[in-house]
Amino acid sequence: MRVLPVIDLMGGLVVRGVGGRRDEYRPIHSLLCDQPTPKAVGQAFRRLGLSEAYLADLDAIGGAEPAWPVYQTLIECGLNLWIDAGLASADGARQLAEFSHQGRSLAAVVVGSETWTDRSALAEIADGVQGRLVFSLDLRDGAPLAADPAWRDCSPEQIAAEVYELGIRRFIVLDLRAVGMDRGVSTEALCRHLRRLDDSLEIVSGGGVRGPDDLASLAAAGCDAALVASALHDGRLAHADLHGVL
Repeated sequence: MRVLPVIDLMGGLVVRGVGGRRDEYRPIHSLLCDQPTPKAVGQAFRRLGLSEAYLADLDAIGGAEPAWPVYQTLIECGLNLWIDAGLASADGARQLAEFSHQGRSLAAVVVGSETWTDRSALAEIADGVQGRLVFSLDLRDGAPLAADPAWRDCSPEQIAAEVYELGIRRFIVLDLRAVGMDRGVSTEALCRHLRRLDDSLEIVSGGGVRGPDDLASLAAAGCDAALVASALHDGRLAHADLHGVL
């Protein structure tokens, strides 16, 4: 299993997630760098030997234009980017899929259940993005966050099964209530369910990772990667811990 560091971007700065309550997010204070800028954080992740990052573009998730210059800066840092820009429709997904800088495209285009409104378009987008589409099953206290009305009364397992039947093979499982709360991870049961669905799936989870024990717990649940932010910035995961799971 590998660590996938998280960059929560708001107002041009990297902020610290707090239980999904985005009005409480503030610029990070990090042991890794002395500024909460995307460039400083991106360079710090590279110094740790991390070559990819998941970026939650919180302003775009709230309806603003994606932060294209920030994506360019992070690519220049040498990071392969997974971008969640609050996609709601096929047009937005195509725009992200077509983005490139210095000859490098995004490593993953994330479609989140919290914002995606057209489940009928997922199969078409998956074909167009050619393996780079990742479906994020967004949860709050274990319950799905779903912008599509057809999913609002579904269980996480039902949504995952439908997305799987559409041909999508890359999943994020993220409980926003656990983000930055130092309570440990809570998604292992759902990750195990997904792993039983298909052993070839790529499964990424996070929210609440405190240190090596939580990484081990996610690995045991069948995860391929763990989303981590606060534990990196607070120094609870050292270089040796990261490369022990990479």
